[in-house]
Amino acid sequence: MSALEPHIVDRDRTTGWIEVVCGSMFSGKTEELIRRLRRARIARQHTKVFKPTLDERYSDEEVVSHNENSVTTTTVAVPEEILDLVAEADVVGIDEAQFFDDDLVRVCQALAADGHRVIVVGLDTDYRAEPFDPIPQLMAVAEHVTKLHAVCVVCGAPANHSQRIVPGEDRVLVGATEAYEPRCRECFAPEPVTVTRPRPHTEALRMVPEDANGAPDDSSSAGDPSR
Repeated sequence: MSALEPHIVDRDRTTGWIEVVCGSMFSGKTEELIRRLRRARIARQHTKVFKPTLDERYSDEEVVSHNENSVTTTTVAVPEEILDLVAEADVVGIDEAQFFDDDLVRVCQALAADGHRVIVVGLDTDYRAEPFDPIPQLMAVAEHVTKLHAVCVVCGAPANHSQRIVPGEDRVLVGATEAYEPRCRECFAPEPVTVTRPRPHTEALRMVPEDANGAPDDSSSAGDPSR
């Protein structure tokens, strides 16, 4: 059992539970969701995955990580729709949860009470490093919380902030490497910045090797932002 993963099968339980996987952009959150879902399927569990209609960066029919691993998903406009579509799924995955409203907390609680294992993935802070609802509320009610870190592209330290590098003050600006980069506390700025230096990490983010379980291989040169 992975240290990141609390359970795959627990047949003695009569209720479900909530797992939250959070962190900055490019920290491997969606990769971790995909890994847990694959392991659940190996355990012959039925899985169902949802994401908000707002997130159409890579595909409107799949959850896709930044290095292009994917799993089939259902897009929904509001959390309430999940309750109508979840059917007999043992495991329910919810990606990009920060784009849903606070009603997602009630929906996840209802799913867990009904016996589902709920895996929620999202940003815990916005581009200003302020708590990004509803992830903090979900972290408070979840049985298991995993916080992942990216690699700061400026100094190579563990990164827990999503630095915006394009103009704009809207809290929600859907984007990837063209709009954000991971930074540590020291290198982070709470306002959008202009980046003029070379950004070779944009390709490296798509080329992270995986271990046998489908998780990113941390043995790669994580301290070198150019790789």
